[in-house]
Amino acid sequence: MKNSDQIKLEILQLTKEYYQMKKTEDSMQESQTRRIDYAGRVYDEKEMVNLMDSSLEFWLTSGRYTKQFEKQFARFLGVKHCYTCNSGSSANLLAFMSLTSPLLKDRRILPGDEVITVAAGFPTTVAPIIQYGAVPVFVDITLPEYNIDCSQLDEALTDKTKAVMIAHTLGNPFDLGVLKKWCEEHQLWLIEDNCDALGSKYYVDGKWKLTGTIGDIGTSSFYPPHHMTMGEGGAVYTNNHLLSKIILSLRDWGRDCYCPSGVDNTCCKRFNGQHGQLPFGYDHKYVYSHFGYNLKITDMQAAIGCAQLEKLDSFISARINNWDYLRKQLQPLDNVLVLPEPNEKSQPSWFGFLIGVKGDAGFTRDNIVEHLEKHHVQTRMLFAGNLIMHPCFDTMREDQRGFRQIGDLANTNFAMNQSFWIGVYPGMTEDKLDYMIEVIKQFVQTASMEHS
Repeated sequence: MKNSDQIKLEILQLTKEYYQMKKTEDSMQESQTRRIDYAGRVYDEKEMVNLMDSSLEFWLTSGRYTKQFEKQFARFLGVKHCYTCNSGSSANLLAFMSLTSPLLKDRRILPGDEVITVAAGFPTTVAPIIQYGAVPVFVDITLPEYNIDCSQLDEALTDKTKAVMIAHTLGNPFDLGVLKKWCEEHQLWLIEDNCDALGSKYYVDGKWKLTGTIGDIGTSSFYPPHHMTMGEGGAVYTNNHLLSKIILSLRDWGRDCYCPSGVDNTCCKRFNGQHGQLPFGYDHKYVYSHFGYNLKITDMQAAIGCAQLEKLDSFISARINNWDYLRKQLQPLDNVLVLPEPNEKSQPSWFGFLIGVKGDAGFTRDNIVEHLEKHHVQTRMLFAGNLIMHPCFDTMREDQRGFRQIGDLANTNFAMNQSFWIGVYPGMTEDKLDYMIEVIKQFVQTASMEHS
């Protein structure tokens, strides 16, 4: 009679066989249709075996795989503290809300304080600022880097400014050398939304450092299009011990205790402390020092992440190579297209290939996007384009009491009106890249002939 361990091994072996069979079937189906997705999951039997292994353990919340992933991801980044959460958006929420903690005293962000950011990005980089009652101050971006224009920082600064919170656009690091120094001079927090830039590097303080580890807090997303995936999932990381303590508290209901779920009295003060106005000795596992959330991942997600992390270096290399290939092949079209450029002192781990259409090109962004989509090449906008133009800002825009902007955000509007991007994810083959290049070149050639 088989025992449970033997049955488990059989299930895991069958999982491997299922993956191989399904992969063959999917490859046959894909060969019959030409569709170039902008992103996608890249995985093999290891992710599926880990997922099955975790599900058989049936530890449905964070567990051993979560601990393993947090430890290994922190090692990859070279940071002291790393905590997983259920999405990149939640990671941004935790990062920002940690800066509102009373434990930060004079450096705490209060409602009405200002946070410098950009409107050319994803809404959940900005949403926590607004939801808390702080004031986002929008500065413009530079072209063709599509990152924050640091020349506007001094104009954006007031005595209410407490932090800068921005993303590295599509994997292209913003000017961390200038921004980090400026934040230090003015005693401002710096949050790096690293969700689209995992593996990107910037040369600062005399050496190459991974983005997300240079500011005070970094965030990552593990949504399927990103550099690695758990399906849903995110992470927050820092080298600051106090911020680490606050982030962990906020993620886990706001509790004061740091004992893992199911573990008692790691802190050695479970029944012998005075906390607030509670009775002396009140169970420390149920003492709350912040108004927090429950944003933990499941161990099944982390199990997938552990397998993905083993492939991360190869994923990054593939993204860089695919971007370089597109950049070289599309260079002859720079008379009508604004082609992307990396920031100086950076080594981007690209999320996508961003293309702008020049005003005198003879065609519009919408024209070329329609052509690409018609020929089964997926495109994406630069997320919100200009965030303050969206319906969620309608009531705020009437009196601008909820935000400020510096200048007319001309380059941000260019991104909204005249740019789009295509994929460089590791699932891209050279054949797919060549097809995209061919479709773009054919469109430009035809449009140029019609325009002339």
